[in-house]
Amino acid sequence: MRKLFVLLTLALTLNGFSQKGLGMFGKDPIVNLENFDKQRVHWGYYLGFNTYDFKFDYIDVDKDIEVQTTTGFNVGLIGNLRLMEYIDLRFEPGLYYAQRNLIYPNIEDQFDRRREVKSTYIHFPLLLKFSSKRIGNFRPYLVGGYSQSMNLGSNSKAKDDNYDERFRMKKMTSNYEVGFGVDLYFEYFKFSPSIRGVFGIDDELIRDNNPESPWTGNVASMKTRGIFINFAFH
Repeated sequence: MRKLFVLLTLALTLNGFSQKGLGMFGKDPIVNLENFDKQRVHWGYYLGFNTYDFKFDYIDVDKDIEVQTTTGFNVGLIGNLRLMEYIDLRFEPGLYYAQRNLIYPNIEDQFDRRREVKSTYIHFPLLLKFSSKRIGNFRPYLVGGYSQSMNLGSNSKAKDDNYDERFRMKKMTSNYEVGFGVDLYFEYFKFSPSIRGVFGIDDELIRDNNPESPWTGNVASMKTRGIFINFAFH
C-alpha cells in the first residue's frame, strides 16, 4: 500500500507538470490557490485504504494469537477550521470497512482455530493539523488527535459466543491517531495524501460465557492497531 501511495502522488505531480510545465513545482512556481488556506472554514472528502490489526495482552504467557490482516476501504468527509496560521482543527467522519482473521494456535480443530472478524466502523476523529510554511505549491504537515469508533459488526448484543461460532467485540471504542501528509496545490483543487496510525485505548473484547474459553479465557486485553492511507480533495 505504501508503494501505491507513492505512485499515486508521483502520478498527480507529473500530471501537474504536464499541465503547467516546470512552473508549478519548479524554482519559481506559479502559486496556485494562493488564499485557499486563509479561509476560516473549508470542506473536503477523502478516499483511502486501511489495514487493521489487534494487539493482544495475555494473563499467562502462551503462544500468540496470530492476526492475519487484509486491506480495507475508507471513505469520508472533512471539515477544517483554521485556528491560526499553522494550526487547524479537523473533523473527519468516515466509513471504514475492515477484516482481520484470528488464528488460535492452541486449538487443534482447523475450523474452530480460525475466526473471521469483519468490521464496519463509523469513525469520528477530531484532529489537530500542524502545517509547515508553504513552499510554492507544496506544504507538509503533521496530524494527531483523538477518535471514537462505532463498530456496526461488533455482535455486542448477541448471547451466543465463540462456542456458537460468534466472535464478539464492544460496539464503541476510543483511539488516538498520529500521522503525516502533504498538501499539493493544483489549479482548481488541493490534493492531500496522508498516512496515519490509529491506536486503540480500550479493551474491545467481549469474553465468552465460559471463563475457561480457549478463545478468550487467557486474553487480558485486545486493542485495535491500524494504518490508514487517505487521499483527500478540497
